[in-house]
Amino acid sequence: QVTLVESGGGLVRAGGSLRLSCAGSRYNLRLGCVAWFRQNPGKEREGVAAVCGGSFTDYGDSVKGRFTAFRNNGENTVYLRMSNVNTDDTGMYYCALSFGGVYRGLGADKYDVWGQGTQVTVSP
Repeated sequence: QVTLVESGGGLVRAGGSLRLSCAGSRYNLRLGCVAWFRQNPGKEREGVAAVCGGSFTDYGDSVKGRFTAFRNNGENTVYLRMSNVNTDDTGMYYCALSFGGVYRGLGADKYDVWGQGTQVTVSP
């Protein structure tokens, strides 16, 4: 069974930085697309960033220029570097995998396997 495990969440002040990790098992993440989503209670899950294949990346408008998604192939891990965070970045962050290397966007229905999430809280 393919699994994803997120880590790195926590409490950070506005303007600060944080790095989230998504470790995969039983599947080479480089063969697929890995995306980061976030969600707050009562709200829809929002696509934040995605990385596919060797180097393709895409970002949601709200995080462009502040967040960077990248992979460490040796560790089968995808990261999300969050910089200059603000209170709107608070939420449960999930990574998700779409099998195959074809990018189909940041819609949650495009992804096949999900991690359990890691909480990020940004204080003013």
